[in-house]
Amino acid sequence: MALNFLTIKEAAAGLKSGEFSAVDLTRACLDRIQAVNGEIRAVVEVAEKSAIEEALVSDTRRDAGRALGDLDGIPVLVKDNIQAVGTKTTAGSKILAGYASTYDATVVRKLRAAGAVILGKTNMDEFAMGSSTETSAYGPTHNPWNLAKIPGGSSGGSAAAVASGMCLLALGTDTGGSIRQPASLCGVTGFKPTYGRVSRYGAISMASSLDQIGPITRTAEDAKLALGVLEGQDPLDSTSADAKRYVWVAPTSLKGVRLGVPKEYFVGGLDEEVERTVKQAMAKFESLGAELVEVSLPSTRHALAVYYVLMPSEVSANLARYDGMRFGYSANAANLHETYLKTRGEGFGAEVRRRILIGTYALSSGYYDAYYLQAQKVRTRMCREFAAALSGVDCLISPTSPSVAWDLGEKFDDPIAMYLSDIYTVSVNVVGAPAVSIPCGLAQNLPVGLQIIGRQFEDDRVLGIARLFQAATDHHAARPMI
Repeated sequence: MALNFLTIKEAAAGLKSGEFSAVDLTRACLDRIQAVNGEIRAVVEVAEKSAIEEALVSDTRRDAGRALGDLDGIPVLVKDNIQAVGTKTTAGSKILAGYASTYDATVVRKLRAAGAVILGKTNMDEFAMGSSTETSAYGPTHNPWNLAKIPGGSSGGSAAAVASGMCLLALGTDTGGSIRQPASLCGVTGFKPTYGRVSRYGAISMASSLDQIGPITRTAEDAKLALGVLEGQDPLDSTSADAKRYVWVAPTSLKGVRLGVPKEYFVGGLDEEVERTVKQAMAKFESLGAELVEVSLPSTRHALAVYYVLMPSEVSANLARYDGMRFGYSANAANLHETYLKTRGEGFGAEVRRRILIGTYALSSGYYDAYYLQAQKVRTRMCREFAAALSGVDCLISPTSPSVAWDLGEKFDDPIAMYLSDIYTVSVNVVGAPAVSIPCGLAQNLPVGLQIIGRQFEDDRVLGIARLFQAATDHHAARPMI
């Protein structure tokens, strides 16, 4: 197999044995970017010179017997809303065009400290607002399984990059499914950690109570290796938690594992082929010894409504800083008021403006109690329902997305249809739980993802169950033809 399609575990073993070097591995990924990124458009910036230099340092360190661990020498791509010195950080928006990172996000600093090689930045929906990576100022990313299809979003560039062999690990951010949904549509593994397990310092905020950085990899085992580097309390992020206080032993067998199946997740709107593929995966879990238990999450019908009140409200606050005064794009105008209007009107795309307006409306006098406060009350109810559903099972399993990847442009002018693609993922962010999407088969010759959801801080259990499924199947080994 080509070096750029190795798992992190396989690559770490090859580097340790001397079968190949970090420079070889990095060059294989850079060559792949050069070969296919023109068609896929997953990568928006390549840091070739610094990447080769970092790989050389890794090889020198390894030759001296001072290798830093499994991620030493592993090529990584970073989503364009995460700060990394030596690259631009634009969040896929014209309003931040040309903005150069002045510091490393905590996750990037930890990756560098572990010896990882930073290859560059991946494309994304503008300010992470979208489910298809079509709202980017750089233009859309294409799904490597079918270039006429979307890759999902907002971390579509990261998912497409891993699927097409441009890197072994990519960082994404997940506010309502933005790691898991594109991972599902691109046939890779996408993990959203418990809220607070991984520091958000250095990530451009979209909705601060929902955002979470996480890894996109080929396997759940690789995601666990990445999490081991990324996790930990950070004094620069007051919402981060000490993960070492929450240690769970991952299961070694699926025998006796109880998996809850939310009955509300298998209703109208779920594509028939996707449902059949997911249920086949559930049957596989049963054949491996797991027990499936029907559970109920009654507030599921309110999940999207809650999310699309809470998230735009936080968006309207977080994006108020982009006013043309302090950094980023600034429009020429006659006075301060016009500068604000023109800068935001020209710098922000339509979807970003839509969400800012929705959030400002929900927070405005006379509507706060009716919308935002009510959404927070339902959020509390959802947390209780998830706790109750998980009290008698080890994890929940469900589809990740109600459909496979759709055509580019198909839903671009229909925001409601686009929002519905996140129906199975937004609840996880609302309650702050960990969840992973793993490939479980194909429908219409496109990947289908299975979602595994756990209790807060039981990330190891979620990834352990995913790893056991992948050890008994080969869906994660399927590669696009590009």
